[in-house]
Amino acid sequence: MKKKRIPVLIRLLLAMTIIGLTRGMTGYAAETTADSDSDVFRVGMEADYAPFNWTQMDDSNGAIPLSGSSEYAGGYDVEIAKKIAAELGKELEVVKTEWDGLVPALTSGKVDAIIAGMSPTEERKESIDFTDTYYTSQLVIVVESDGTYADASCLADFNGAKLTAQLNTFHYTVIDQIDGVVKEKAMDNFSAMRVALESGMIDGYVSERPEGMSASSANSNYKMVELTDGFVTNEEDTAIAVGVQKGSELKDEINEILANISEDEKTDLMDEAIANQPASGEEETTNWLVRIVKENWPMFLRGAGMTLYISMIGTMIGTIIGLLVGAIRTIPVPKRGARRIVLKVIGWILNVYIEVFRGTPMIVQAMVIYYGSALAFDINLNRIVAAFFIVSINTGAYMSEIVRGGIISIDKGQFEAAQAIGMNHVQTMKNVVLPQVIRNILPATGNEFVINIKDTSVLNVISVTELYFQTKSIAGINFHYFESFFVACVLYFVMTFTVTRILRYLERRIDGADNYNMTGNQMQVLKPEDISKIN
Repeated sequence: MKKKRIPVLIRLLLAMTIIGLTRGMTGYAAETTADSDSDVFRVGMEADYAPFNWTQMDDSNGAIPLSGSSEYAGGYDVEIAKKIAAELGKELEVVKTEWDGLVPALTSGKVDAIIAGMSPTEERKESIDFTDTYYTSQLVIVVESDGTYADASCLADFNGAKLTAQLNTFHYTVIDQIDGVVKEKAMDNFSAMRVALESGMIDGYVSERPEGMSASSANSNYKMVELTDGFVTNEEDTAIAVGVQKGSELKDEINEILANISEDEKTDLMDEAIANQPASGEEETTNWLVRIVKENWPMFLRGAGMTLYISMIGTMIGTIIGLLVGAIRTIPVPKRGARRIVLKVIGWILNVYIEVFRGTPMIVQAMVIYYGSALAFDINLNRIVAAFFIVSINTGAYMSEIVRGGIISIDKGQFEAAQAIGMNHVQTMKNVVLPQVIRNILPATGNEFVINIKDTSVLNVISVTELYFQTKSIAGINFHYFESFFVACVLYFVMTFTVTRILRYLERRIDGADNYNMTGNQMQVLKPEDISKIN
């Protein structure tokens, strides 16, 4: 018998899934909570804020492996964290976390400390404690090197300029000190601000001097403006300290360690960080797109593999949930009795589930489930497990309505015929209805798969290293955002296009051929002369 060959697209899909399993998941299985291992000092940081912290491909210049990844973290914050961990007699573990997720990660016990260029503001002190200062910064404004404000030197020069800063930082509040400034909305991270600056959406963004030096030295399109008059700030705003949990004993221990680091040593560490950042001092090239792919293809591939892996498993589990929920919601409810009450209660619960998860964004669900479960119920989910759970239940809510619609579309006569030959509701669903429903909803299921491939990007808020998260890290290394995200755009398109082709192939296989020719032992249509012979 001739063996069927696996289509090339399916083989590509399987290969990318294996990459996600074997490479993208590295380290996730061993993820633990901060308090579960006293020999490990777990530190949270963005690893995307050079020269304080960044992501790189190897362990050069004393970089530390990132938890749950094959990449490494380097920078000033990493060097400070190494000194603290050494004095505490613990092994340092760096947990790459989105800026908005740092405080939730600390309060929920995901990390022991935040060492991420964070200022000890009064608002943050309401949630966490801070140690003494380990660096004092100066505010600057980063602009385009050939832009309107390249020659600015004081606050008055930015009259009419469109400025912004990072969300949830004091940098954003000081913009109000400039007369006539156009204060744009705050942005989540420096990657977004640099893209906005290069695209002309803003004229500049407020930052700290080390970051401004890094940006201008890594990319000639940026220029750091040091102000002659400067912003009026509080001491707590320009100070940078280590964040720890409320009432943690680590605060006093870390303070003793920081006290032994001299100001000269801190200055030397910062100078080294600026000089050692991955993009520092590199020659400009006219073909950055090729260079980015060549130098960072493993990160892109791991991110794409993780994206495809999560979306594939999430869609499969979500479809199963949808089939179960959809089938349960179509069970006939009797007019009276205990069975009616039970079915009504179950139906109400399922309706709540569907409305909640269809009516709230997946990014909010991710924050609530991953961090909220630890804070409220002391349930510490593994990031990848949380990602599967979030995508699955979100998909299940949508698929349940699709399945319900598919069941309703089946002719009622088929239900009646099944009941006439003695089938109960479960048997009718299993043997008659659901096989037809699965075929009918296949296009909608494929659409959910494609949507999940794109929507996994929101999982970066819980630090899942999918494609978007990896692309931000790459852009943070080379400071060339358009080229980096263009590569990500191509990869997303390749994945969605491939999945669409595979699903259409499966649809054709399920439909079968347009014309059927019976072969072998088959019933013949008798001609008149044949009938006369029989008679």
